[in-house]
Amino acid sequence: MKISAASQDYLEALLELSEEEHSVRSIDVAKRIGVSRASVNKAIGVLRESGFVEQEKYSEITLTDEGIRAAKAVLKRHSTLKQFLTDILCVSEENAENDACRMEHVISLETLEKLQLFLQQRKE
Repeated sequence: MKISAASQDYLEALLELSEEEHSVRSIDVAKRIGVSRASVNKAIGVLRESGFVEQEKYSEITLTDEGIRAAKAVLKRHSTLKQFLTDILCVSEENAENDACRMEHVISLETLEKLQLFLQQRKE
């Protein structure tokens, strides 16, 4: 299933927040991403229809197993790209964060796997 860049950002934020907090509310997501609560509610509706989250009206937001898998994949792309940018290219932390956030949505699986292999080989 193809997930939009915006939905990927929401999944990533939901995963990070769920690891930090016991419950995740729409206001928490809005603050994390820097959008309105109305935008969060619309996005959560899309994610719920796609089977990535569960949320009863006005209650906490919970990632489904499928949502957790998708969010972890986004986070892995992000962290791999950020590590490459900072460790290999010596890009500043701030620019690496911003660039990785944009690049994570368009990188091919082949390129990602090659980057991961490259970074792993450098550790050995």
